[in-house]
Amino acid sequence: MDDIIVRTVTRLMVPLILLWALYVLIHGAGGPGGGFQAGCVLAAGFILYALSFGLEKTKSIMTIKWISLFSSLGVLIYAGTGLLPLFFGGKYLEYGKIPLINPIKASEYGIEAIEIGVGITVMAVMLSIFYDLSTERED
Repeated sequence: MDDIIVRTVTRLMVPLILLWALYVLIHGAGGPGGGFQAGCVLAAGFILYALSFGLEKTKSIMTIKWISLFSSLGVLIYAGTGLLPLFFGGKYLEYGKIPLINPIKASEYGIEAIEIGVGITVMAVMLSIFYDLSTERED
């Protein structure tokens, strides 16, 4: 699309969309939102950019390599957070068994880490799906 108004509004909106996604992620444990919602909003920011400036320009910013890295990193954060209590005699995702900090704080930090992992993974997968559906295939 080659419309100056759409591009200008997109330049203004994308940073706000990404910032709002971080807000949704951080406040997800205590209110509406969380990792999945934040990941979808993050992906929506990049998709808006792609619709305004073109898929190739977006792919130069968020490459397939970065998407693969983010999807793997998100799963690693989730799994690593869940496995950490096992080293201290707890069960998977049983943060209260981590002796380094208060059990209540451990649960808060563990949930936040899980939400971050989910958000990163969802953003990467949603962008990957968008890229796959947007790319023309030769028969």
